[in-house]
Amino acid sequence: MSLANAIQLDFDDGIDRKTLKRLCERFLRINAARRLRAREALASRQQVVLDLLPLIFHLNHPSLPGYLDQHCPFGLAHYAPGDDELAAAQRLARTFRMRSAGRRRPDIQALFVMGSPGTLGHSVASDLDVWLCHRPDLDAAGIRSLEQKAEAVSRWADSLGLELHVFVFAAEDFRQGRQRVEVNGENCGSAQHYLLLDEFYRTGIHLGGCYPLWWLIPAEREADYDRLADQLRDFRFIRADQYIDFGAVPEVPEAEFLGAGVWQLYKGIDSPWKSLLKLLLIECYARDRDGGLLSLAFKAQVYAGTTDPDALDPYLMLYQRLDRWLIGLEAPERLRLVRQSLYLKTGVPLSRLEQRSATWQSALLQTLVEQWGWDRKQVRNLDDRQLWRAGDVQVLRRQIVSELTHSYRFLSRLARTHAVKAAIRPQDMGLLGRKLYAAFQRKAGKVELINPNLAPSLAEENLSFHHQSTQVEGRAPGQGWLLYRDLENPLDAVWQPVIRRASSLVELLVWSHCNGLLTRATRLNLRAGDSALDLGGLRGMIEDLQANLPVPDAPATREALLQDSRPLSILLFVNVAVDPQAPLTERGLHKLSGRHDSLGFSGGRENLVLTLDQVMLNSWHEVSVHRYEVGDTLIQCLKNILAARVAAPGQPPQLTVCCHDAGHGPSIQRRLQTLFEDVQQTFFAGRRGPHPLRYVIEIERRYFVLQFHNGEPGFVALASRAELLSHLQRPQSAYLPILVDRHALEDDPALALVCRASQPDNIQVFFQVGEERAWVWVVDEHGSLSHWQQPFTSRRHLLAPVMRFLSNVSERRQLRRALADAAGDLEVTCSEVLQRAGQWVLERRFGATDELPLDGFELHAVGVQEGDQPVRFDIFCEEQEFSVLEYGDQLIPAVAHYVRSRRRDGSDYPIYLTDLNLPHDLDPQMYQHDLQTSQYLEYRMALERDLNRALGQGMRRALISR
Repeated sequence: MSLANAIQLDFDDGIDRKTLKRLCERFLRINAARRLRAREALASRQQVVLDLLPLIFHLNHPSLPGYLDQHCPFGLAHYAPGDDELAAAQRLARTFRMRSAGRRRPDIQALFVMGSPGTLGHSVASDLDVWLCHRPDLDAAGIRSLEQKAEAVSRWADSLGLELHVFVFAAEDFRQGRQRVEVNGENCGSAQHYLLLDEFYRTGIHLGGCYPLWWLIPAEREADYDRLADQLRDFRFIRADQYIDFGAVPEVPEAEFLGAGVWQLYKGIDSPWKSLLKLLLIECYARDRDGGLLSLAFKAQVYAGTTDPDALDPYLMLYQRLDRWLIGLEAPERLRLVRQSLYLKTGVPLSRLEQRSATWQSALLQTLVEQWGWDRKQVRNLDDRQLWRAGDVQVLRRQIVSELTHSYRFLSRLARTHAVKAAIRPQDMGLLGRKLYAAFQRKAGKVELINPNLAPSLAEENLSFHHQSTQVEGRAPGQGWLLYRDLENPLDAVWQPVIRRASSLVELLVWSHCNGLLTRATRLNLRAGDSALDLGGLRGMIEDLQANLPVPDAPATREALLQDSRPLSILLFVNVAVDPQAPLTERGLHKLSGRHDSLGFSGGRENLVLTLDQVMLNSWHEVSVHRYEVGDTLIQCLKNILAARVAAPGQPPQLTVCCHDAGHGPSIQRRLQTLFEDVQQTFFAGRRGPHPLRYVIEIERRYFVLQFHNGEPGFVALASRAELLSHLQRPQSAYLPILVDRHALEDDPALALVCRASQPDNIQVFFQVGEERAWVWVVDEHGSLSHWQQPFTSRRHLLAPVMRFLSNVSERRQLRRALADAAGDLEVTCSEVLQRAGQWVLERRFGATDELPLDGFELHAVGVQEGDQPVRFDIFCEEQEFSVLEYGDQLIPAVAHYVRSRRRDGSDYPIYLTDLNLPHDLDPQMYQHDLQTSQYLEYRMALERDLNRALGQGMRRALISR
């Protein structure tokens, strides 16, 4: 340590310019030592970057890196390149010649490097953060040109293997908090100001230009900074163009602790060692206000005469501050983590260094390690991170997450207790919060990434996958899986530690893949137990993962985090370790028909899809695994994928279905790939949606109707064709088409054709004629489907009643509306379902009801609603009224008797209603101005069924009486 006389600046009695010069030279001497240390830490080919940075921005020379055009601002204040810099430039570009720019106002006030370079915390992985401060009145075009040049210089440094970030701004903008920055991987955005300035003053290395005015204000007078700075300028102790002013570092406001703390949590996800130290420093600053800031302690030591770069090392001073604070708190575990973080941040492997390769950094670190009382085993364990395995990393990660969680809770308490509003833009806070959520939030199915840059690699040479059923007696039974390492003899499993347990094999594979344990070079062992899995199937699944699930090698981008998460890729593994035909084989059943649909296979209509394992990678780089093995697995999975798709309807995920079933794997894979693509393309046609529709899927002998409600997908399971038809008849609030899966309703092609032919804004009648019976379908204006069958005598007798009924309902609806509302008039169309040349087709029939004259009289029912009682009807036959008040429960028999008496031959051909009125309060809790046609048809069919039953019973009684 080199001690000089302490410097005292007495602003009240007068200041000596010589003293100011001596003080400045003292800071520059410390600065020169740090700059040399920063240079020596770089590889020889990278040192030219640090050497030439001032010259590159001082000149606008086409031979130097980053040159854009002749209009780019240049000139670094008070900078004159030395012979070494000029020689380095000529070695880089032989055509380089120094040219004088004449006497012009420089555009750049100062150039600094800040952060870990030149400190104990510098490692081979450290980057260079450069502050380029332009003059405050530089125009926007000039600033943009400087930014473009800075980006070009960064690319040049990157070509040399050096990560360089140049931040372009004006000191005045910084002082006023007007930086034009956003949160990204290297910029804290609006998260911090005074803490960043504190770090800059204690770590900054001056490369060229004006010196910081902060050097000339004593630490104990920081509160009077502005007044004393004005005094220095007003009395001309310094020239205004000689120093650059970033402002004072007073007490850090509590609002900034919150913003800066969240920012460090953000950084701690990917770079834990440095961020842990800074998070603890933030907490120390917030809880130990009397301890002051490190930048002021650094400045005070310089004033006191300390110039030894070891004693003033920023990371050493940071550690010493945390050491005193944590010892006072009696927190040995946290102190141990601080020491470990500092050691790993340096990247210096003391156990492998030879004496002749020792540096100032290793010597200083060795001194600390000895003070900590670490033995060689502890040091060697930290140095051999390449030998760490999953268990080692998980233990350390838990400690890190525990500390990060502690910091988060501390910041939250700070915000609540002091009602602190964070010194950070809401958008930046939301961005940081989302990254924290993506990295640390635990939720069902999410794969935990255990190695956030803790160990170089977790790759295993040999992995063994054991089914739970292989375990010896005494272990818990079940269908889970276990993962072992280097298990040459399977019987040794009882003695070996389990790396991980999981309920499904896919979960185990994905965890191993995403955390780097499982590579293409890993040897595999399998003990399948009573599961239906072989080594070939296991290898196939691993190949699917490696081909379709890229492990993100970088955190999610800022743009991705600013949007809601969306699925990027989805893998579906079908029937993992399960034989879908095992139940059939046990019952001695085999294929009995030509049906090859995997969801309705053979004569038994067996569903060959028993289980599904869904693996999803989203845009926030979260990986999740969900297993579907209970209930309606396929539909549950499909519903969840549709729900995930809603966030970005225009950006479909890459979906891949994988099935390694030896017998039916390819057909199952093709069937599900087609199904999932069809459903997504239907609900999100045109890359918009979700569109309002009902999608019908048939599995085994059951039906499922998928539909979105308020943006959320759901489904209804229906056990039979009759239940499906009843469901499709239900009223809808708006037109909702029925779309049928390409393999559904293969046994009822007429119904499938009718569903596909549905169109909005009209009423469609479809019919199919058999030898003695006919089938009728009506799709109304909202897409509700009514269906019935009846005896067939002629097309006229089949169609005239229903067409007359529909015309009456439609006419009455139109009359209730405004005369100008011509759009409300619904056309009634009619088509016949036919089979021609093996194809089912529709042919249009009958244009209007008057083309279908039918003898007979009008039969009109009028509904009466009383409270929440079922609707009752008064029926009018010709001019005869049958009131429910008069006839009560005998209303239907009375009407049937009257109709029979009016028939000349007394025949029992069916009764048809020609018109029907329904009350608008069918739902007691809601008035319905316009009822759907399907609602009229539902009551019509019920009344006609009761009337015809009564008619038949009356005929039988008449015959008996004869």
